[in-house]
Amino acid sequence: MESGPAIFAGTAFALFGAGLLVWTGARVLHRAPVAHGVSPATAIALSTLFGAVSFALGVWCFGRV
Repeated sequence: MESGPAIFAGTAFALFGAGLLVWTGARVLHRAPVAHGVSPATAIALSTLFGAVSFALGVWCFGRV
């Protein structure tokens, strides 16, 4: 009964984190801005950080199942 929410949360966090990392990587490879109105280095660093943390949180949720 308790594994259902953990699976849902793990899937949501893992998909969001992986998607954010792939999107950030694609934007960097094409030399396109990651976020408008923000320093490129700051935008890349923060989006990579939040993507990695979100993905790690999803993996942690799957580990709790």
